[in-house]
Amino acid sequence: MPQMSQVLRERTIGMLTAGMTTRAVACELNVHFFTISRLQKRFREFGSTSNRPHNRRPRVTTPAQDLHIQHLHLQDCLRPATRTAAATIGLHNQRISSQTVRNHLREAHLHARRPHRGLKLTAVRRRNQLEWEHAHIRWRLALWRGVLFTDKSWFLLYMADDIVVDRVAHGGGGVMGYRDEILRPTVVPFIHDHHLMLQHDNARPRVARICTQYLEAENIPVLAWPAYSPDMSPIEHVWDALDRRIRQRVPVPANIQQLRTAIEEKWTNIPQATINNLINSM
Repeated sequence: MPQMSQVLRERTIGMLTAGMTTRAVACELNVHFFTISRLQKRFREFGSTSNRPHNRRPRVTTPAQDLHIQHLHLQDCLRPATRTAAATIGLHNQRISSQTVRNHLREAHLHARRPHRGLKLTAVRRRNQLEWEHAHIRWRLALWRGVLFTDKSWFLLYMADDIVVDRVAHGGGGVMGYRDEILRPTVVPFIHDHHLMLQHDNARPRVARICTQYLEAENIPVLAWPAYSPDMSPIEHVWDALDRRIRQRVPVPANIQQLRTAIEEKWTNIPQATINNLINSM
């Protein structure tokens, strides 16, 4: 609500001094009763109708705009403050800043939060991990060297902003494609040639019936692995080292084909000693 002008304030005090009641003045001037009451109280305390000096800056948005800003961000929790600021014209036809938007949201108890990164470890998952660790704590190094650790990883052309909406769990992908394009031509022959045990993270489509039946038919031993435990696999450190090597490459990949070439190049150049050290750490 706009503030009363100085002329209207003085007129209000004059009417009150003349003997009119607070409600009568409010009706006469079409102003809320509490506004007249507060003005009368201020005049009695300080002898003036002017606003007291303060250090805070005047608001650049109206209450209606403040409410509109809140509704925008309640409807779209990923909406950045900069976008709202660019689309909002404040008082006196001036643009508002993104910090002003954040301040208004904070006043409404709407606070920005970073998305949780990583998997949620429930009590059941923690117990399963602990049981698995106790069962394998005495495994000899030769046994770990006989395991083929497998996983998938994302390599992005540009760094992500953490604003990702998952439409399909684990990124989708069909079980037939996993069996016919990964297991059959690559994984199974490699395991047979080197007499290895397969490890995977129990995610779809790896545990689909068609894939498990195929592995059983091929006599492929599979290492029992607790679900939601990617941090326990040494291959996670390989992905991290590979990503850092790609980012340090000169020139940095500028398109998908260059990124594919960089991945193959850096993967080939990872020293075998690095892989061995990760396996030995198990």
